[in-house]
Amino acid sequence: MSAEDPQILVVDDEPQLQRFLGAALKSHGYRVLFAGSGGECERLAISHQPSAILLDLGLPDKDGLQVVTALRAWSDIPIIVISARGKEDDKVEALEAGANDYLTKPFGTRELIARIRVALRQRTVPQGASPILEVGDIRMDLESHLVTRAGERVHLTPNEFKLLMTLLRHPGKVLTHNQLLKEVWGVGSAQQVHSLRVCMNQLRQKLEADSARPRYLQTELGVGYRLSE
Repeated sequence: MSAEDPQILVVDDEPQLQRFLGAALKSHGYRVLFAGSGGECERLAISHQPSAILLDLGLPDKDGLQVVTALRAWSDIPIIVISARGKEDDKVEALEAGANDYLTKPFGTRELIARIRVALRQRTVPQGASPILEVGDIRMDLESHLVTRAGERVHLTPNEFKLLMTLLRHPGKVLTHNQLLKEVWGVGSAQQVHSLRVCMNQLRQKLEADSARPRYLQTELGVGYRLSE
C-alpha cells in the first residue's frame, strides 16, 4: 500500500464497524481514515481530501444529512451513506442532499467495494467533458444527437433522450424520482412520477435486450433509478 492508493474516510461511532470496514478496505488496497463524529468528518475531509467518504447517518454530534449538506457546499468528494435506516424516505433525503449512493446495514463486503469503485470512477471522469457518453454497448453522441445500441441507431423521443443523457452522466449513481423529473420535465414536475415510469419503460424497450430483466436501467424501489455499469 502506498501514498498513491485511494484513501477512504470511514465515519461511524461504532468501533466494531470501524474495525470491520477498516479490514475490508485495506484488504482491497485502500488507505483508511476514521472519524467518530460529524465534526471530525468535516475536519478530516478538509485536511486530508479523501478519495471517498463512507458516512453513517446516526452520529453522536449531528445528523449525517447535515454532514452531507456541509460537505457538498465545498466539495465533490464521493459520499456513500451506510446506515441502518432503510426507509425509502431516508434514502431519498440522503441522495437529494448530495450523497452519491446509499447502502443499508447490514451489507456485504463485495457490494461495498463495488459501490466504492463506481464512485471513484465517476469522480475521475469530468462530467460533460466529452460529447460522447457510453456504457456497455449503449453510446450517445451529444453533438449529433445520435444514440446507438451495439452499433445500431436507436430513435428516442426528446424526453427519452434527456432521461438517458442524465443517467449516462451519472453512471452507477442512484438518481431519485425528483432529481430526474427536474432534469427532464423541469421544476414543478414532482407529481409526474407516472410519466417518468412510462418514459423509463419505453427506454428499456428500445435499449435492453430483455426489458423485463434490464441490464443497464435499474430500478431502486421507491427511490429512483440507476444506470448500472
